[in-house]
Amino acid sequence: MEIDEERMEQIYNFPENVDLIVRKFKIESIGKKGVLFSVPSISDSYVIEEEIIKPLLSSSTNSKDIPSMVSVSSINETKEVKEAVKSLNIGETLLLLEGSRTVYLFRTSSVQGRSIEKPQNETTLFGPKESFIERVDANISLVRKKIRSEDFIVEKLIVGSRSNNEVYVLYNKSLVNDKILKEVKKRITAIDKDSVQNLDLLAQLIEERKKSLFPTVLQTERPDRAASFLEDGFIVLLMNNSPTCLIAPATFWSFFHSADDHYLRFLNGNFTRFLRMLAIFITLFTPSIYIAITNYHIEMIPIDLLLAIAGAREMVPFPAIVELLIMETAFELIREAGIRVPTPIGPTIGIVGALILGQAAVEANVVSPIVVIVVALTGLSSFAISDVNLNYALRITRFGFLLSASLFGIFGMILCFIFGLSYLSVFKSFGAPYFAPLAPRYKSSGDTLLRKVISSERFRPGFVKPKDQKKQAQNK
Repeated sequence: MEIDEERMEQIYNFPENVDLIVRKFKIESIGKKGVLFSVPSISDSYVIEEEIIKPLLSSSTNSKDIPSMVSVSSINETKEVKEAVKSLNIGETLLLLEGSRTVYLFRTSSVQGRSIEKPQNETTLFGPKESFIERVDANISLVRKKIRSEDFIVEKLIVGSRSNNEVYVLYNKSLVNDKILKEVKKRITAIDKDSVQNLDLLAQLIEERKKSLFPTVLQTERPDRAASFLEDGFIVLLMNNSPTCLIAPATFWSFFHSADDHYLRFLNGNFTRFLRMLAIFITLFTPSIYIAITNYHIEMIPIDLLLAIAGAREMVPFPAIVELLIMETAFELIREAGIRVPTPIGPTIGIVGALILGQAAVEANVVSPIVVIVVALTGLSSFAISDVNLNYALRITRFGFLLSASLFGIFGMILCFIFGLSYLSVFKSFGAPYFAPLAPRYKSSGDTLLRKVISSERFRPGFVKPKDQKKQAQNK
């Protein structure tokens, strides 16, 4: 025991390292000395004292079986120093006995964190008002209470050669496609990094196209949304320190949809989807259409409107493309500043900054009023896109459309759109085509631009290739 004790103290640089507790005592019932190792910052001192130390010191039985003496919920054994150190690093307590090579591992983890709150980025009118937090055990329980099935599986993988971060893979074994599951695990275990602290970093490491604007792994902070994907045969990834989950595979429509789409009634849900798609087109094309028409296709504008635009731009010294680039850049700066400043004054800075900047720019004849209207409409429409990653992709893409329209007019926009569509059409997310189930078409619920009545959604997404394609309960 003394050699193992010295080795553990040397590994953790004890006693210089104050975040390690070493408790020595004698277990009278078995006549042996014992040493407990624990990390106080991530372990429950009450459980250690009441469920481990006291039972061991007060035990009067002649049993030499340590597990029968203590009342802690989970006990494991190991003879490997590496495994013992790994367990100690996640908050478990180690017991070394005199004359024994076996190390007892007691589950006493207790990591501090915030309580479950409302979603911050995916708010809904209806449905559950709870979101994931930074503790993975709480996140798993939020999903587990929605899927009460013995087929719900949680596996643990380790990433990071130094930090030994845990990735939890959640799936329904009666639905998940084994080939996709194997590919997800393969990519996670193939990660060669010292540390992967959260899911935001993990997503960038397991994506196929790491430099692409458009995401291929879906992130959500809503447990109800994660549960609905699990019930369709998808795979969910969770980690400590992450208030979101990753869902794979993911298609374009996964990012386009929101949590409220199915909570709202049929017509209301489809109306919001139509507005969201309209917002995407306004965000992408409104500035570029303005540039293309005013520079190359003025015959498309009614005479009265053309004269109004010409009159508004009479005193502006810059070309239309420069006007738009100035205002678009200013709007992005205001948006970024509103995110970074403290929450109480963020909305105020955004509103006041936009009003003052727009008014001052017009009065100084730096930009024309119609450009302010175009930029404001574009910016407001971008807020209707709920997924953060898709939002960033569209905001950056619109600058490409803007430049192509300034060079070649409508034809440049069309070429840019065709190129972008062709580029996205070859995307795949863990083998699933990016525009599925629309292109290529699969036998599924047809949940793309519009959704069906819930009672008519009979099939799970075909591109996931679930083991059970039908959603209806089977009569037994």
